[in-house]
Amino acid sequence: MKAAVLGTDDRLRISELAEPVAGPGEVAIRVAYAGVQYGDVLARAGHFPIPRPFVPGFEAAGEIVAVGEGVDEARIGEQVTALVGGGGYAEVVIAPAVLAINAAGVGIREAAAFGWVAPTAYDLINTVAGVSLGDSVLIHAAAGGVGSLAGQFAAAAGAERIVGVVGDAGRVDYARRFGYHEVLVREEFPDALGDETFDVILDPIGGAARVANLSRLAPHGRIVVYGNIASFEPVTVSADDLLMQGQSLMTYNSNLAGRTRPQKLADSAALAMALVAGGSVRLDVTAEYTLADVGNAIADLAGGVTRGKSIVRVG
Repeated sequence: MKAAVLGTDDRLRISELAEPVAGPGEVAIRVAYAGVQYGDVLARAGHFPIPRPFVPGFEAAGEIVAVGEGVDEARIGEQVTALVGGGGYAEVVIAPAVLAINAAGVGIREAAAFGWVAPTAYDLINTVAGVSLGDSVLIHAAAGGVGSLAGQFAAAAGAERIVGVVGDAGRVDYARRFGYHEVLVREEFPDALGDETFDVILDPIGGAARVANLSRLAPHGRIVVYGNIASFEPVTVSADDLLMQGQSLMTYNSNLAGRTRPQKLADSAALAMALVAGGSVRLDVTAEYTLADVGNAIADLAGGVTRGKSIVRVG
């Protein structure tokens, strides 16, 4: 089979590899499309301790063609989107059966765009932050894969005001399509908000933005950290100061959830998929690459070129 292989020199090359075989509790998927996500950027940059050569790609959509021991053979032929620990940029990928989410209700390109971003956005809004009727929500990286979905999930949960922050002015109109009442450019944050505070803030940025976010949290507010796009420098927070305002700082790691609580993650993915299939939440594929162009797809995401979701055509 053909696969995009990341070598020790940080270059991606198309190589011929033996097709992998599904083990106990696993399924083999003939990949039609793979989703591009920030884990690919981190893997290429060496932030994950993954031995090389390595086939990146952490989300793939296609058809189950074989199942391992303990998996119902009736799943063969099922259209799924799979959350995997790598291997997605290949013609066949192995996935845990529990994290091969039925995607029969959406198109195959939509299934690829669903990937990790949809269950992540769903969990950030509903499971971790617990957004409810009347809440005000601030979401950074609002034009990205997670952000464009989180705004919609917040609206579906009954949020009264949803504000997004984007990296540049060219992304403002794009982000407005996804349920945001107001969208700011990062350089305008937080001054353009006056004295406004928020019940929920989603922060994948880190650094100075994280400090500013903490100052914009309402009494009993919740800030959810799920990344460090701007800086890996630690931010010190006083638990006593949070306690005085009844505030909470929480984190969310979907990769960890997939390894330690896969059924819970799968349940969230199924709920998110139902909202997508029902039309109340929209996935937006903005760029499609070929397997030979995976390197550019990852570079575009790292460089901030990407809006919404990018996918790679494999099959």
